Amino acid sequence: MRLAAYQFAVCGCLDQNLAVIKKAIDQAVKNNVDLIIFPECALTGYPPRNMEKSENIDVNAVHDAIEEIQSMADNLAIHIIVGTIDYSESAYHNRAYMLSPNKSKRWYGKRALYGWDEDNFKEGKEKGLYYIDGLKIGVRICFEVRFPEYFRELYMENTDLDIVLFYDVADKEDEIRYQMIRGHLITRAVENVTPVLSVNAIHPNQTAPTCFINASGAVCYDKAQIPSSLGFFVL
Repeated sequence: MRLAAYQFAVCGCLDQNLAVIKKAIDQAVKNNVDLIIFPECALTGYPPRNMEKSENIDVNAVHDAIEEIQSMADNLAIHIIVGTIDYSESAYHNRAYMLSPNKSKRWYGKRALYGWDEDNFKEGKEKGLYYIDGLKIGVRICFEVRFPEYFRELYMENTDLDIVLFYDVADKEDEIRYQMIRGHLITRAVENVTPVLSVNAIHPNQTAPTCFINASGAVCYDKAQIPSSLGFFVL
């Protein structure tokens, strides 16, 4: 399977984010990518950095955008994982949508809620397990990387790859935080003997990495391998 992680400056304008996502999908198809992943809340932006609160989103516009991305998955035969705020069961959720060609939409709702997340979202209930072209893939979101138990669940399911979506940025560069979260990702890969692929937003300053870590804990690809003309690396 050919993988791509696309990082970009997520903002509070859905139309602007969607335009970037669609362009990235087209680029991925040209590079023969099978699965492309986007950051946490890549479609909508993340509250309160990009909007005051989750209730400020246009729910109908979000659902229309997801349908548009699903149509691209269908027409271009590509798998897509994209983060978004979503609304269902009378609550807002921080979700990662898995959109596969000609299959029903699936999602994973973030469960480890802290600080801003607690103010804006309800805890998810899904396992975050997906089959793509014979591979079993686990999905987790941001703060969950700090807790071994969320990844031990995936180990018990014998996943072939674990994916982590981040929206972890700061107004000032914070190398200490960046390296701390990078260390969490390495540890999750090593202790579960499972490769980890992560993707993060980039504006204003990235404080968690976009990277690929193999099952032995080696960081094989990171931001140094991301061409500025593309915004993603391909595995």
